[in-house]
Amino acid sequence: MSDRRSVYRVGLETLYFSGAHRLARQFLAGDGAILMFHRVRPAPGNAFQPNIGLEITPEFLDEVLTSLRAEGVEIVTLDEVHRRLMSGKPSRRFVALTFDDGYRDNLEYAWPVLKRHQAPFTIYVPSAFAEGRGELWWVVLEVAIAQSAAINFTLSGREHVFDCATLEAKQAAFGAVSDLIHDCGTEAELRHAVRDIAGRCGIDMAALCRDLCMDWDELATLAADPLVTIGAHTVTHPILTKVTAEEARAEMLEGARAIAARLGRVPAHFAYPVGSPGAAGVREFALAAGAGFKTAVTTRLGVLFPDHAQHLTALPRVSVNGGFQKMRYLDVLLSGAPGALLNRFRRVDAA
Repeated sequence: MSDRRSVYRVGLETLYFSGAHRLARQFLAGDGAILMFHRVRPAPGNAFQPNIGLEITPEFLDEVLTSLRAEGVEIVTLDEVHRRLMSGKPSRRFVALTFDDGYRDNLEYAWPVLKRHQAPFTIYVPSAFAEGRGELWWVVLEVAIAQSAAINFTLSGREHVFDCATLEAKQAAFGAVSDLIHDCGTEAELRHAVRDIAGRCGIDMAALCRDLCMDWDELATLAADPLVTIGAHTVTHPILTKVTAEEARAEMLEGARAIAARLGRVPAHFAYPVGSPGAAGVREFALAAGAGFKTAVTTRLGVLFPDHAQHLTALPRVSVNGGFQKMRYLDVLLSGAPGALLNRFRRVDAA
């Protein structure tokens, strides 16, 4: 387990077992929250699972929904989230469920659970992923490291080499390379490095995308269900802060147009790829508003307050993280305490 994940776990455990989250809930829980999911599939059982934070099991999804229902929390659509924020009126506590990237396991494993609970949900789709030409760099990196004793690649003109001979070395390499990729100056540099890794390791990125992500026909099957909202997630899933404003705007608009053309519905809701403060900021929030989206979500941790009515394209979410598949962790996160501490007790983090 990474040092960061260990610290995060200790913090959540401390808040839970001290009971501080229960006290905090009455002051910090807000009106509701938007939950963030990615993949939903049976546990693969591999020792090397660097992307474990992006997946949960169907059983845990069922546990989450059962618990929310038992606690009297409403599960609502993003349209309803928008309506409630705009109305400014008190309402029963609510959550909205969102799934990023359009993974096929959302159709195979998540949808049956969600239908059984009659829980509405949104899937944010990068149009290139649905077309089978997406570059899922985080998965490429996992596959490359898993199958290699060492990897090497060029980034910003410099050759990098990482030992991957042992499990410990693989975990260290994934963290180090992920940081390098996130920290590089432009999206073009990021893509060059990922393509270099894939090429040297014999990984067909398009085939990997087709294997993992739903195509347009599968998405149309989902979109026909009244429970389902399809949201936009750009075309190619770039880190928007690493491209020009014109390129970022085009990614937003063209991704939405592709969804409208293939599924017959203009998406009203948007998710920023990666979505962290370094990946989406004030410029991107303004671009999403200018593109006409009713809401846009980040990956910044937080719950929803009436104040968010003034920041509808900078909405926070609560990640349902596969490394923390226990309801007590989600209870703590939904109390609002971790987000409040992280944001220095500011209700809105939109800078």
